[in-house]
Amino acid sequence: MSLVTRRLAAFSTAIILLAASGSGTLAQKKYDIGATDTEIKIGNIMPYSGPASAYGLVGRTEAAYFRKINAEGGIKGRKINFISYDDAYSPPKAVEQARKLVESDEVLLIFSSLGTPSNTAIQKYMNAKKVPQLFVTTGASKWNDPQNFPWTMGWSPNYQNEARIYARYILKERPGARIAVLYQNDDYGKDYLKGLRDGLGDKAASMIVAEDAYEVAEPTIDSHVVKMKSLNADVFVDITTPKFAAQAIRKAAEIGWKPLHFLNNVSTSIGSVIKPAGIENAQGIISVAYLMDAVDPQWKDDPGMKTFDDFLARDFPEGNRADNQIMLGYNIAQTLVQVLKQCGDDLTRENVMKQAANLKDFRTTNLLPGITINTSPIDFAPIKQVQLRRFEGERWELFGPTLSSEIGG
Repeated sequence: MSLVTRRLAAFSTAIILLAASGSGTLAQKKYDIGATDTEIKIGNIMPYSGPASAYGLVGRTEAAYFRKINAEGGIKGRKINFISYDDAYSPPKAVEQARKLVESDEVLLIFSSLGTPSNTAIQKYMNAKKVPQLFVTTGASKWNDPQNFPWTMGWSPNYQNEARIYARYILKERPGARIAVLYQNDDYGKDYLKGLRDGLGDKAASMIVAEDAYEVAEPTIDSHVVKMKSLNADVFVDITTPKFAAQAIRKAAEIGWKPLHFLNNVSTSIGSVIKPAGIENAQGIISVAYLMDAVDPQWKDDPGMKTFDDFLARDFPEGNRADNQIMLGYNIAQTLVQVLKQCGDDLTRENVMKQAANLKDFRTTNLLPGITINTSPIDFAPIKQVQLRRFEGERWELFGPTLSSEIGG
């Protein structure tokens, strides 16, 4: 072999070794606190007790889904360690639990913490600590603010925009309406109320005859409903959590008040709201949806619903399919799994947020047809479409086209 040939061979070997060394560097695993070769530690805060305890089922469903993922091998061999604490729908308790998860349990992120008041209480803390507050289970508009809160991202459609859709419907179908609004006296209720006013525009002042706030500590909202009937309101915008929504539906029926009733999406569960209120009392109520209803027969042969059925049978047999909190927990958990898969071996908090802000036309198994999840570094609102529905017989019936909740239809 000539000297030139030997030198070329040596040079080629050096290039190969350098390339191998470089690719090894690029493939190096990156971890922040809460992630290892074998585990991904995820924190969660839920109201398992207190006035919003019906929502605790979301957390129980997520826990069951992550057990399913772990049984299937986890995320690239890493098992999800899901640590979920009760805050009883109390903001001070939520702060205590968030600190425990971040500083004591050392989770990689907090996922699907529920409730607008609770998430508001921990938002500044999470962003100061630069720990993802990811896919919060509340549709308040404030979660889509990546410029000021780059570590917080929502998941559900925006409350204000949902209310704008109701306003648009009222203006079209009941232009002379006398509207009574019952809302929870916190950021959640006020977000919906603002959307309704904005949607009605300059007609809000003349059309809204009552804006009545209730406190979560109240045992019953019956007196509020009686007051609204006394004002001869013929449209009822019901911005309540499940316990109070059931009370409002039942009380309206008891006193013979039959307004056009709009019920916010967060309280439309047949299992935890409609049945306790009395199915016969819920006829004609209007709301919106973005997920399939597990008791709607039109989805029985849908592949996504069959997958959901398998999950209930094998992984969560105690779950009541009539409770849409299960459907919510099941689909939001899928979204986190997708983000973790996109992270690959870079399980840093920064990359978790980067991947969460890079979801393109992603569909969980039970989103309504035509609805997809999309995010970007300047768009932290994953789901932006809904469809109107009306309660008829024993189920919700969808009607009308898919609407953009971003523009109120």
